[in-house]
Amino acid sequence: MTIEERLATSVSNGLKTLYGAEVSAGQVQWQKTKKEFEGHLTLVVFPYLRMSRKSPEQTANELGEYLKQNESAVADFNAVKGFLNITIATSAWIERLNTIHSDAEYGLKRADEQSPLVMIEYSSPNTNKPLHLGHVRNNLLGGALANILAANGNRVVKTNIVNDRGIHICKSMLAWLKYGNGETPESSGKKGDHLIGDYYVAFDKHYKAEVKELITNYLAKGMEEEVAKAKAEAESPLMKEAREMLVKWEAGDPDVRGLWKRMNDWVYAGFDETYRMMGVGFDKIYYESNTYLAGKKKVLEGLEKGLFYRKEDGSVWADLTPQGLDHKLLLRSDGTSVYMTQDIGTAEQRFADYPIDKMVYVVGNEQNYHFQVLSILLDRLGFEWGKSLVHFSYGMVELPEGKMKSREGTVVDADDLMAEMIATAKETSGDLGKLDGLTQAEADDIARIVGLGALKYFILKVDARKNMTFNPKESIDFNGNTGPFIQYTYARIQSVLRKAAEAGICIPQQLDTDIALSTKEEGLIQMLADFPAIVRQAGQDYSPSVIANYCYDLVKEYNQFYHDFSILREADERVKVLRLTLSANVAKVVRLGMGLLGIEVPERM
Repeated sequence: MTIEERLATSVSNGLKTLYGAEVSAGQVQWQKTKKEFEGHLTLVVFPYLRMSRKSPEQTANELGEYLKQNESAVADFNAVKGFLNITIATSAWIERLNTIHSDAEYGLKRADEQSPLVMIEYSSPNTNKPLHLGHVRNNLLGGALANILAANGNRVVKTNIVNDRGIHICKSMLAWLKYGNGETPESSGKKGDHLIGDYYVAFDKHYKAEVKELITNYLAKGMEEEVAKAKAEAESPLMKEAREMLVKWEAGDPDVRGLWKRMNDWVYAGFDETYRMMGVGFDKIYYESNTYLAGKKKVLEGLEKGLFYRKEDGSVWADLTPQGLDHKLLLRSDGTSVYMTQDIGTAEQRFADYPIDKMVYVVGNEQNYHFQVLSILLDRLGFEWGKSLVHFSYGMVELPEGKMKSREGTVVDADDLMAEMIATAKETSGDLGKLDGLTQAEADDIARIVGLGALKYFILKVDARKNMTFNPKESIDFNGNTGPFIQYTYARIQSVLRKAAEAGICIPQQLDTDIALSTKEEGLIQMLADFPAIVRQAGQDYSPSVIANYCYDLVKEYNQFYHDFSILREADERVKVLRLTLSANVAKVVRLGMGLLGIEVPERM
């Protein structure tokens, strides 16, 4: 039982004793006392005035006096109008620290067979290019969210939908046939996804040159510029070939399908390397090439049931005007599918594979309308979780230099970014002397942990709903609200604990509860006590940034304590052991919290 729960029960008893009122402990809500007032926890008494029939201040004083006399966790109180500020007894704080210390997975709730099953989709790459900075934010948010939902007692299935078909895939395939000279990942020494991405850029380069030449010719014939541009784009031989290749793919042409499979396999091998370095993974991967036909079938079933309608040109639509929206295209007049069709097919396959209770899609905010419509359509088609699906909508990520464009090859490649972060971490750590005395292997591993930790933390500390600018230089700083600052504090604590062990100082399983505590120590214990509620809030709000910023606040508070108080040189042995225990549990909570974000913490730096 937490201190808040314990006090809530006492308040419930007090209201009954003082005023004959029946109020359950669950209805009693505590909040942290504001810094300008004395106390740890505050109770707002205004809801109880109709029971006491007394003034706010008198009611607060009477409840405070009752708690002081009947609840050993209360050392003192003060009443400010209708606010009852409670000072928690030292013994109660140490009891709470003992409870935290005894729980290796403190704050994390594990699922059982009866727990809700949440499926979370993230990553969603295209097989015509490598993962880039935008994918990095998607994957980091998706992986962290999966960890957080699991820590809140859900069974979690992590899924990925790969966009492996369409005109953009054919562009890379056609460019490779025309300009590749049989180049492979083995012959070039490039990762497969990088190789295919180069040909996607090559297609765009040749296509633009072709269109430019056609426009020049049309203009010379007296055609208006806008008309010339539209005609050039429509008549581009290269684009026509790409469209013809897509038709052949749809028809199952063995040569086109064989090339498609070969090149996609190169890309998947490259993706796997990137995912491993990033520290994310999936329980199940779906492919659009396997789901779009299922989606078409489901839409046609809906058409037969009168859920959708067909226009004269043969296209199939959904009327969403009853929901205040417009009409949504589901199948084109030529029978080909759209993204919505694919998502419906994927949903059907997922529902067949797993007894989903809730579905979470991690997709950028430019798709808000898409998922609003998808929710309505899935509900209309009878998927139980359709109405309550969650679109975890996040903002775009840019560099200080501005936006990125895949076709023009100006994206920030995920592999290059991670390599740069690791190299910068190694250089910065070396300059600060944080790698002194380590072997080369140890230094390399710490550079990896710090570099990737800097990247992940910088992205995850920002409210996911906001657009953000990722600044590599800022992220690697060892001071301020950064991953390396948190990691260094963890390593500092581990150093203190190692020195204590070398000196033969043991941390007991339970501390004596009569040790005097400083205000700073009480504050740290209270922050540790908040961790389970922080994990719950992050799960309820789908917000990894809640945990990231909690970890920063905790280590910032600990560093002030470390600066102001001696630990190993403390003369009083009981106080020394208490401070070591407190330090060990700050480190544990930091490790657990950062672990939920997918961030490692080094044992030494």
